[in-house]
Amino acid sequence: MGKRDGQRGAAVEGARTRRFVRALPVLMIAAGAVVDLMTAPNVSAIPLFAAAPLIAAPFFSLASTVRTAGAALLVVVAIRAAHGTIGRVAPLTELLTLVTVSALALVINGVVRRGNEQLASARVIAETAMRAVLPTPDARIGGLLVAARYEAAQADEFVGGDLFAIVDTPFGVRLVVGDVRGKGLEAVGAVAVVIGAFREAAEQESSLEGVAQRLERALAREGVRRGGLDSVEGFVTAVLAEIPAGSDVLRIVNRGHPEPILLHADGRLQVLTPGVPALPIGMGLGVWPDRSDEWTMPAGATLLVFTDGLSEARDARGAFYDPADRLHGRIFPGPEELLSALTDDVRLHTGGRSTDDMALLAVGRPARGQKGPRKTVKIVGRDGG
Repeated sequence: MGKRDGQRGAAVEGARTRRFVRALPVLMIAAGAVVDLMTAPNVSAIPLFAAAPLIAAPFFSLASTVRTAGAALLVVVAIRAAHGTIGRVAPLTELLTLVTVSALALVINGVVRRGNEQLASARVIAETAMRAVLPTPDARIGGLLVAARYEAAQADEFVGGDLFAIVDTPFGVRLVVGDVRGKGLEAVGAVAVVIGAFREAAEQESSLEGVAQRLERALAREGVRRGGLDSVEGFVTAVLAEIPAGSDVLRIVNRGHPEPILLHADGRLQVLTPGVPALPIGMGLGVWPDRSDEWTMPAGATLLVFTDGLSEARDARGAFYDPADRLHGRIFPGPEELLSALTDDVRLHTGGRSTDDMALLAVGRPARGQKGPRKTVKIVGRDGG
């Protein structure tokens, strides 16, 4: 069971819910008719009839809501006519009540439709902004194989605070993966600030520590511009990495972010724990003395950097997803295959119930003579599968 199975299950469940909601107003009218026909004339089922247009209002179109209200009125009139009570005060009062409730349902329908239109417009704007600042990177940058994913917690949404960027610079390939606190348009604005500052600093700063400090200053300026942004609200966890050209050195500055993983060509992996833990960027607690850590990234190795949407994904029992444990001993043809397997695996772990977005960036150093993904290498799953 993989990505397609999870999507199929969610689609089936969604279809069942939609069918139930679509049938509910009809069921309410039918129940009201049964109650009225099976009981004495002085027993009224008008609450059931009135519920039908109210249920339809937030979920149906205007025309469908009008039809539901009309159907409820016709059924009530027919039943009262069959009982011979259509001209009495009580039935007329019931009809007036149903007409009033139906009018209210139409007002609710209009309000909901306008709200949905405004929400859809805001979502389109935010998604457009996110795609502008988080473009899909090229499959090969500076001689390295690259793959990136942004997995939204909610289907069909691409709005959040997770970010990634990778650029080829005079100092080698540099990348950032980060997580801005918050969601929505505010987070999109902060993502744009961080990505913009990173792209500029990565080209100009001779050290990775210098890039981190440029990001710190950019967030500080943004806080001033926004009228004193609360430091606790505006921080960003981030991993900055540098892979110099023609070298097997890997440099990393980790600012309070989940630890990256280095996967070797033979299935071994390393969790890249920083020598000195550091605070996130933008905490506003003074200048942090950044210090990069160095590792060896040999030919055939792949660097995996991710946000906490991956490492904090929970299963039904509340257990966290452990990417190091799940990836240990596995071999992948390239970064794209790695991310595909990883996202499928985390969906299995959570049962498709992810509550946080996640950004994933995988960068592979090709083996000697390798021009692209190792298509002939089998993906070795857990338990040899």
